[in-house]
Amino acid sequence: MTGCYGRTKPIFGDFAGWLGALKHVMIVRVKMNKTGPKNLMRSLVQSLHAYVPGEQPKIKGLIKLNTNENPYPPSPQVLATVKAAVDARLRLYPNPTAQPLRERLAKFHRCSPENIIVGNGSDELLAMATRAFVEPACCREGLPARRRHHIIQFFTPSYSLYPVLAAIHGATANAVPLAADFGIPPVAELRRQRKWDFRAALTYITTPNAPSGRGYSTAALESLCRAQKGVVILDEAYVDFANENALKLALKHPHVIVSRTFSKAYSLCFQRVGYFVGHPELIAGLDKIRDSYNVNGLGQVAALATLDDLSNYRKNFQRIVATRDRLARELTALGFRVLPSQTNFLLVRPPVFRAGEWQRKLRGRKILVRWFDYPETSDYLRITIGRDDEMPALLKAVRAILWQPPA
Repeated sequence: MTGCYGRTKPIFGDFAGWLGALKHVMIVRVKMNKTGPKNLMRSLVQSLHAYVPGEQPKIKGLIKLNTNENPYPPSPQVLATVKAAVDARLRLYPNPTAQPLRERLAKFHRCSPENIIVGNGSDELLAMATRAFVEPACCREGLPARRRHHIIQFFTPSYSLYPVLAAIHGATANAVPLAADFGIPPVAELRRQRKWDFRAALTYITTPNAPSGRGYSTAALESLCRAQKGVVILDEAYVDFANENALKLALKHPHVIVSRTFSKAYSLCFQRVGYFVGHPELIAGLDKIRDSYNVNGLGQVAALATLDDLSNYRKNFQRIVATRDRLARELTALGFRVLPSQTNFLLVRPPVFRAGEWQRKLRGRKILVRWFDYPETSDYLRITIGRDDEMPALLKAVRAILWQPPA
């Protein structure tokens, strides 16, 4: 047989070569199947259960009481300021450190701009804290035993993002149950139970709590903060609806950070602006890993304008709290168990039907509420406080469900 270069090759030699090439192709294909797109991801990501946000309506006419937004829009002054900022500035990068906003927040909280970092919502800052203060579990060998560098700790039930952040980072999550009434157990009891880790690298405490709405005293929080060796983040997303706040603890204790957001109380969910208040050294560490230009320019403009119109928002807070308390009384009279709340939502245990069935029945009547199918909360619904004209519609639907004739 004559090859392409004019040399004679044995037939069986060529066949053996062809067979070898075919075998090589088959091996490559098998390897490619084993390393498909999914297998190119870290095993940690493959097994990750992502955070599940509340449903966003796709059907017109739904009353949205499932994601704890403020039912009232930003003030006219804020809206006008944001609209006026939609000009040639859109081609420019925003202030990289949100310096004007940090200075204004520092004045508001009577601290220094170095005590404050601003993020793309408080969620970005919570994620940054995991990277700044916690080692992945695989890196724990050789680290000093005085602090559990790989542990992220939180009470449960609380914000369902915390375990996701721990899983993304490859840290060890230490979830400790709250008391039966969703209160924080005293330090002495936590020591007796020996589940809580006072040397955890990072501890998240949602205060007031979500999803229960339970408020915590500053004295109780300080007692726990004093006992902790690692960083403590007091997540005060709903604090504007509460009786007290713990901001002073972030300015008093060098390992304590308070997290705030413009989303819940200040009607700026769309703009995504949150911030931390803490010791300058912790804030500087977070700033090292902050994404460049992480807070959009219109968000910074909106937050600044909000701080210039606080009296308007404080009236809204009072209005929402009054609506919350009125709804709590009405639902109690209808047989619901309503937990005390210092937030803009209620956690309620409904009568007659299971909570998941109530969620479906209310959705059938175009009302969205939140149900968390976890052991501690599966008997409850979380209901965001809506506008004054939305609450009668909710109560009408509840009565109709309670009084409907059996099938």
